[in-house]
Amino acid sequence: MNLDRYHFIIANDYRKYIFYSDGPRGVIKKVITYTRLSDTPLTYNLAFGDENAAGVVDDAVVSDNQDRDMVLATVASTINLFCDRYGNHFIYAEGRTPVRTRLYQMSISRLWEEINENFQVLGFVNGDWEDFQHNVNYEAFLVKRK
Repeated sequence: MNLDRYHFIIANDYRKYIFYSDGPRGVIKKVITYTRLSDTPLTYNLAFGDENAAGVVDDAVVSDNQDRDMVLATVASTINLFCDRYGNHFIYAEGRTPVRTRLYQMSISRLWEEINENFQVLGFVNGDWEDFQHNVNYEAFLVKRK
């Protein structure tokens, strides 16, 4: 995908990425992490949020720095690097709230043609996983590089 994104710093183990959102609310440190969620199938959890002054990552904060698409493009771009290092396994993503999950869904829908070229996307609804469809309110997502 050729979307504007922030430059990020990659941890040595490729499981943590740091970048800085820059907008009307100032410069905000963002952290993305990948942690193993399950072994069968091998699945990693993608988490991200703002790092506060105490060094704690808060995934519930709404920074409203008017750069949502650039932030989400940055997060998405780390998936390829993570997969290059660890393989094409499932990546689990869920918003902290239904509103945030809906934001992710709207971004996937908006960029579907580009995403679908390289990734399989599943949505969780009614207790089951299904191929991503537009206009379905999912509770979570699984993404796997093709």
